[in-house]
Amino acid sequence: MIIRLGYVAMSTVVKNASPSKTMTLTSFSKLLDREAAIRKLERLGAENLHNTLRLLRHNRAHDIMVFRFSSRLIPLIGHETLAEWDPIPTLSAEFKELGSYAKKAGMRVSFHPDHFTVLSTPKADVLQKSVEDLERHAAMLNAMGLGMEAMCNIHVGGSYGDKEKAAKRFIANFSTLRPEIQKRITLENDDKTFNARETLEIAEKVGAPMVLDIHHHAVNNEGEDAVDLWPRIQLTWAGAEIEHQEAGSNALPPKIHVSSPKSEKDPRSHADYVEVGPLLAFLRGIAPITPRLDIMIEAKMKDEALFRLMEDFKQQEGVAVVDQASIEL
Repeated sequence: MIIRLGYVAMSTVVKNASPSKTMTLTSFSKLLDREAAIRKLERLGAENLHNTLRLLRHNRAHDIMVFRFSSRLIPLIGHETLAEWDPIPTLSAEFKELGSYAKKAGMRVSFHPDHFTVLSTPKADVLQKSVEDLERHAAMLNAMGLGMEAMCNIHVGGSYGDKEKAAKRFIANFSTLRPEIQKRITLENDDKTFNARETLEIAEKVGAPMVLDIHHHAVNNEGEDAVDLWPRIQLTWAGAEIEHQEAGSNALPPKIHVSSPKSEKDPRSHADYVEVGPLLAFLRGIAPITPRLDIMIEAKMKDEALFRLMEDFKQQEGVAVVDQASIEL
């Protein structure tokens, strides 16, 4: 099994490269010239996109081919006071440069819209905002020129007092999304409400790939073994393909999220680094039936955690190093 490691949004190694510089609504509102204030937001967005490109270059230098973009690339986008503002065309050159670099390097990139983007909600206004947020994420990926392999990962959402009804609402609301949005979505199990088995059942019904979070599974399960669920989870990725791949397999590998508990008292929060033992046990359990796997590291120390995990892998029996961010098990 070939395993590629990636990390989330920001680097702890590359300095002064935040991809999510922002402006508060209060600061925006204090600027008397609204057009000038909007231009300032767009300049911040351009800077965030430039810093994201710096991170991709850093990743390429270290063979990191899996990366999640920040969802805060453009400050205040989607806020109700700026409903008429669409900065994506203004920043089209920056988006195109970012996407071109990712495609040329063969990187797998994605988004993870914020927790308020929920399709299980019973509230019409929350649902509308959630759909609009998914549309914005898809618009950014389109502006980058990226195909359907660039996906948006979301959770099912809250149970609102009745998990079965919430699941049915999610399925119904998912079916109303534009086909392109549906194709870009992956579903992830969460740490409190919809566990891995429940998320898998919904993913199978709507035809979306499932991203297994093994940390979430450890703190939210009904006794299921993640390895036992894996054959079905892997099947949800059967229809996911890499568009315009010139050589090699065009199938998109399954992806999982990994992190370790911060402490025994706070098992749901993420630690700075990833403990290799529990992860390796899971990987060995799925290796016989899994040719390739991508891992998104959600540890607090970002790429630094990735580099440490690679060093830990080197000490393990049966692990061969492929490059600076990949192993073969």
